[in-house]
Amino acid sequence: MFKFFYNVLNRNINMAEHNELGNLGEKRAQDYLSSKGFHIRHTNWHNTTPFGGIGKLELDIVAEKDGWLIIVEVKTRSTETFEHPEEAITLRKIRNIINATHEYILQFDWKGETRFDVVSVIPHGQEFIIEHIEDAFLSPVN
Repeated sequence: MFKFFYNVLNRNINMAEHNELGNLGEKRAQDYLSSKGFHIRHTNWHNTTPFGGIGKLELDIVAEKDGWLIIVEVKTRSTETFEHPEEAITLRKIRNIINATHEYILQFDWKGETRFDVVSVIPHGQEFIIEHIEDAFLSPVN
C-alpha cells in the first residue's frame, strides 16, 4: 500500500519511469519479433493527418512475415499483480488500432492479409518474460 501512495505522490518521477519501461518493452518486443523472422516495417507509426476528426493515431509495431501485415500492440507492465498486460487492451483501444491500421493500409497501399497480435513484456529480474499472442483480436464490426 505504501508503494501505491508513493507512486501517486511522486507522479513526475514515476511517469518518466513508466515511459522508460514502455520504451524498453517495445524495444524488447522488436528484438523478439526480429528473432522470429518478422521484418519490422515501422515502430511507433503515427498517421500524418487527423482520422475522422479524432486526432492522431499510433501503431506500436508494424511488421511483415509470410506475406502478412502484422500490427503488434505492445503492452509492458512492471508486474502482473493487478492485470496481465494484454488485459489492458480495451474495446476503445482496439478501435483506435483498427482506425490507425486502416490509415496505414491506405497510405502504403497494402493489398495483402492483415492480423493483429499482442506482445506482452514483463520484467523479471534482469530478463523479460515475453508472451506473443497471434491473432489476439479481430476488427469489430462497428
